Amino acid sequence: MSSSKQVPQLRAISDQERSTSLKARESWHILGIISEFIEATERLAATRPAVSVFGSARIKPGHRWYEFTVELSRQLSDAGFAVISGGGPGIMEAANRGAFAGRSASIGLNIQLPHEQLSNDYQDISLGFRHFFARKVAFAKYATAYVAVPGGFGTLDETLEVLTLIQTRMGRRIPVILVDSGFWKGLLDWIREQLLGNGLISPEDLELIQVIDDPTQAVEAIFDFYQSRGFVPTADESESLLYL
Repeated sequence: MSSSKQVPQLRAISDQERSTSLKARESWHILGIISEFIEATERLAATRPAVSVFGSARIKPGHRWYEFTVELSRQLSDAGFAVISGGGPGIMEAANRGAFAGRSASIGLNIQLPHEQLSNDYQDISLGFRHFFARKVAFAKYATAYVAVPGGFGTLDETLEVLTLIQTRMGRRIPVILVDSGFWKGLLDWIREQLLGNGLISPEDLELIQVIDDPTQAVEAIFDFYQSRGFVPTADESESLLYL
């Protein structure tokens, strides 16, 4: 069966000046992406164990979620975990602030946005990203655990992506902790009723999620998970992380 479709190709552009300009722009774009992966690898590969903390940029100091995150991150840092956040305000600032006051590294994966996101002042290691997907790989690849504090679309996106990576075995099995049971209850009920109820996920997929309302218990849950296996990824896990 033949097709008469004309599929455009960059090399088929007849205007040489336009073709050269497009090729140069795309090449520089690709090199920029590669540079972000290289810098993240060079600066984060030795930071394990680390915990990635997600949450809203809109939460102000003094809010219970902000203060919870400061305390949780300080405990994680003192326990030997580097803490990775998005490097911005709100819960990201709280995560970096708590870790900055502790014994381990406070890491910010800062993103350039059209409406500029200001970096917070509590980062021992600060990386800049222009591409969301390169930043997401850094969040996932170097994390020993994930903690999701209440947030908006970005927090939901990052949390569900983490769960998808674990569910599909493209990422290693690690603790995924949701903070504030009241906030997450509606979503978890919907997941049970609609996703599980319609056979769209398996019952064991729900076991990937822990809901914890106390910072000390969250730290203990991470240690309990690794008590029998250690923090270092296995050879198979290291191999799978290459394909994130």
